[in-house]
Amino acid sequence: MVEAVHSVRAVPAVVEGVRVAPAPLRGRGVLAALVIMAAWGGLLAFLLGWYRPDWRSPAPYLLLLLQTHLYTGLFITAHDAMHGVVSPNKRLNNALGTVCALLFAYNWFPRQLPKHHDHHRHVGTQEDPDFHPEHYTGFLPWLLRFAWNYVTWWQVLAMALTYNVLKLYFPQANVIAFWMIPAVLATLQLFFFGTYLPHRGEHEADNHHKSRSQLRHHVWAFVSCYFFGYHYEHHDQPYLPWWRLWRTKETSQ
Repeated sequence: MVEAVHSVRAVPAVVEGVRVAPAPLRGRGVLAALVIMAAWGGLLAFLLGWYRPDWRSPAPYLLLLLQTHLYTGLFITAHDAMHGVVSPNKRLNNALGTVCALLFAYNWFPRQLPKHHDHHRHVGTQEDPDFHPEHYTGFLPWLLRFAWNYVTWWQVLAMALTYNVLKLYFPQANVIAFWMIPAVLATLQLFFFGTYLPHRGEHEADNHHKSRSQLRHHVWAFVSCYFFGYHYEHHDQPYLPWWRLWRTKETSQ
């Protein structure tokens, strides 16, 4: 995590040579969404219904991390849908975004959609729902404020109800390890790489997006948060889906 902090640098508002032209989705956004959803659902079904973990082995912990990564993929897909880059068909785009958001701890896409666009329009100001005032600058205070802005009581109740239903049919340890904990870890992952690192601290006056970006390392960028660490580039070119965002770093080298 310390290495991740050091790998983030300030980016000026105008960066020459990083513009990536919009391109037709041609079903690739829908395909990416369906692959992530199928992988998440298929692995979860296996882990709950058939897998009997040996907790002395590293295998269940690696599977927990893989499920966390797929949880993150669900939200990244919902986020792409907020920018209309899952499908050019608005109804299909929003339907996939809604399903992915619901699978990720019962987030409600229609509620998060205007909040996310407020973040882009008013980034780093009091109108930004992700903004950290002076008394929320630390990681934990900022995280708690972020959760307060986004997590609803009905989500907590829905998660509690689902947990109590799942444990009637599957081993309780599996439900906790492979359904509950990955959702929490993915939330922390998204906040750390997608909000805290890129938006923390002060920014240059000409940095209109008030964002930073990870240094170019595509494998780490994908593993850490589906290239979302290339965050300045995302704010600068929000029409790029996650699976094209890496190209902004290719053209800038």
